[in-house]
Amino acid sequence: MKELLARLTSKPLIAFEMAFGSLLINIMALASPLFVMQVLNRYVGQGVDATLFTLTAGVLLAVGFEFILRQSRMALARGVSAGPDAALAGRAFDTLTRAKSADLDKTAPEARKEIVGGTQAIETAYNATNLTTVLDAPFAFLFLFVLWIISPVLAGVAAIFVVAVWGAGVMGQKHLQRLTAELQGVTQAGSALLATATREGDMIRSFNAGDHLRGEWEANIAHAQELRRRMNSSQGLVQTVTGSAMALMSVAVIGIGAVLVVKGELNVGAMIGANILASRALQPVTRLAGLGAALARAKQSLSVFETLAATAREAEGGTRISDVQGRIEFRDMAFSYPESRRTLFEHLTHTVEAGDVVTVIGNNGAGKSTMARLLMGLVEPVHGQILIDGVDLKQLDPAWWRKQVVFLPQDPALLNATIRDNITVNAPDLDDDRLRDVIERAGLRKFLDESPDGLDTLILDNGWRLAEGIRRRVALARALASDGRIIVIDEPTESLDDEGCRAVYRVLATMAEQKRTIIVMSHDPDIVKGPHTRIDLNSKPVPMIDIFGQKQLPKPQPKLEGPDSKKAVEQ
Repeated sequence: MKELLARLTSKPLIAFEMAFGSLLINIMALASPLFVMQVLNRYVGQGVDATLFTLTAGVLLAVGFEFILRQSRMALARGVSAGPDAALAGRAFDTLTRAKSADLDKTAPEARKEIVGGTQAIETAYNATNLTTVLDAPFAFLFLFVLWIISPVLAGVAAIFVVAVWGAGVMGQKHLQRLTAELQGVTQAGSALLATATREGDMIRSFNAGDHLRGEWEANIAHAQELRRRMNSSQGLVQTVTGSAMALMSVAVIGIGAVLVVKGELNVGAMIGANILASRALQPVTRLAGLGAALARAKQSLSVFETLAATAREAEGGTRISDVQGRIEFRDMAFSYPESRRTLFEHLTHTVEAGDVVTVIGNNGAGKSTMARLLMGLVEPVHGQILIDGVDLKQLDPAWWRKQVVFLPQDPALLNATIRDNITVNAPDLDDDRLRDVIERAGLRKFLDESPDGLDTLILDNGWRLAEGIRRRVALARALASDGRIIVIDEPTESLDDEGCRAVYRVLATMAEQKRTIIVMSHDPDIVKGPHTRIDLNSKPVPMIDIFGQKQLPKPQPKLEGPDSKKAVEQ
């Protein structure tokens, strides 16, 4: 209900109009039982046609007003829901695109997809129809009050059924919420299996992994179906209870009312009217109980969505250096991934002067790609600093900083857009001459000439359908478009043919001649032939630094491992 209240309070004037409209609607709804009572007590007893005409005209007028009011309230409710629904969906996608990568990585991609998809469950639960159902529920007391005026005994009977149905609805919603949470986890696992089956078809067939995946899928489907059956059973039970309650209440009201009629404490018209009033009192509570499944899904979706939305975001502003020189300083830097028992490296202290060439070498898993992510500001050191021209990288405007770096990751992903859009995404003002230049330098011209649509060729599946060498060439062109003073390239020649490797070497040579700062991550210690600095991440925990072939070991530090490393360093 917190979400409902938040939506209503966001537009207090509309909320007041809806509440006032609900009051008028339910007052108009009293016309029907009062009409029945008056017809049975006055017209049937006296037989005056004018009385019947007047009563009929009055109830028809009331029904007409009720219809108009309900339609007006529905329009207001749609207005209340539209804004929050759009904001919620936008907030979810905004979180995915603005959250800090390190914090976002704590949530599996499939889980993120399910969380964002859960906004649809929230939209469904709080649509205009359901909002009006919730608004009508408190007016059950209005019908009980009118019934109490007619007969306190019958009002008490109706109240018992109203409370019982409300209690059944609350218990059903709690049970459904637990099942919904479990089903969400199973659905995420199923999404991961489906992603593997759709994207990694060659791997599945090449290594006969189909039997394993089918077994996992069948188990996942069986579990999901069992949970859905339990949810349907629970929801069906609530519906059965509410339906039975309606019938039992009618029997109780008519039965007790008949006794009161025989005793002379009630007339027949009042008894029939009381039965209608009792039904009107129970109806909104019954409809509210029927929303249990939708509200349970929405509550669970909101819970996990708020967890995602609470993820720390990157700064949307910060310092901008007026004239980037390209000097990078690693100051006593250490890094480890959350919940990891070892640090990738620590006590890394080195200054890369503007125009220097640095290679970061190491085996798989040594931390080369992590070093690239650190330089891009995608993750942050657990200790120490990275300074750019004397300014802490954490203080820089992230969006601005990433325009200053020619960055080629090891496994570059692309946008589902045209090749032109991919190349210019970080340099939207790139003119045609510069565009042609980066295409030539990236060795992409031949591929574009052979493609029917050239630069307008649409990339699908984030580029994973492209040959890996072509994907890396497009990514290299995208990197070159920024024309930054600092070059960060992770495994520059991986998956490239001889022509592609030559293109990369030419780019690096040109950048070196222009005295740009170059940092290359590679498992190949001989990737750079000329004078350079080498940072060896195979040396644990403190990287070894080799400058122009002369080893310069850092100042001896105590060997620290495990989660206490950071604490000991800080002390």
